Amino acid sequence: MKKTTLSVLISIGLISTPVFSHDEPNTASIAVSLANSYEKGLDIDAYWASEKLDGIRAYWTGTELLTRKGHTIVAPDWFIESLPKHAIDGELWAGRGGFQHVARTVLDSQPDDKQWADIRFMMFDLPQSTGMFSKRYYELEAIVNQLNQPHLKLVEHYPISTEEALLKALEDISSQNGEGLMLRKIAEEYRPGRSDDLIKVKKHQDDEAIIVGYTDGKGKFQGMVGALILRMPNGKEFKIGSGLSLAVRENPPALGAQVTYRYNGFTDSGIPKFARYIAVREGY
Repeated sequence: MKKTTLSVLISIGLISTPVFSHDEPNTASIAVSLANSYEKGLDIDAYWASEKLDGIRAYWTGTELLTRKGHTIVAPDWFIESLPKHAIDGELWAGRGGFQHVARTVLDSQPDDKQWADIRFMMFDLPQSTGMFSKRYYELEAIVNQLNQPHLKLVEHYPISTEEALLKALEDISSQNGEGLMLRKIAEEYRPGRSDDLIKVKKHQDDEAIIVGYTDGKGKFQGMVGALILRMPNGKEFKIGSGLSLAVRENPPALGAQVTYRYNGFTDSGIPKFARYIAVREGY
């Protein structure tokens, strides 16, 4: 299926103004769509692609911003005052490589206007709108255009029909310090939970683990943390020192905190290879 312009969809009667299945936003729980990882043989032509943004997932309920786990994000009034009174699924993003800035900013209970000025709410779906993704996407495009705010943006999606084209797009984004690609199935209604409706495509792998200890730093890191000792869900433990900034070594995350790390495959004993610390993900 090829991407069609908004005006054409309106003219042939596929969409008019956005139609939503609920009059009031649902804040009882945050049930969002979650991605599976790409596997060779996927029917790529059934999806549209977009850049995978390295930010924090944010769900606008119609009255407030929440994280995936339902925690309130205290944003400045100017940041959210233009948003509509219905649900929007998106990502708070500060550009490629800007995750740490986003995390520091949205964790602050007293929003700093200067810090928030660098953040955009990148919107990619309308969870409470009826119809397949292609219809919801053009509804969202119309909403974003009407809002006309520099910090409220649409995540652009585009058709991609072959694995060769997919891998080339992935290489292009990765070479520019991008996180990867997302694939969204065109002909599906919004479905919470993990499924092949949403696919992530990345050159590297990442996962989460719990901090269970630390090692002492040596040499220039004496008096600081040398490495974090992480425990994976399967119970295996490993050390990770690569990617730790001086600030993290001086003031490491607490025991029990959940962190994200990046790696490239596993050793014969099941330990992540070339593991690199990314960030604390506790609470998100």
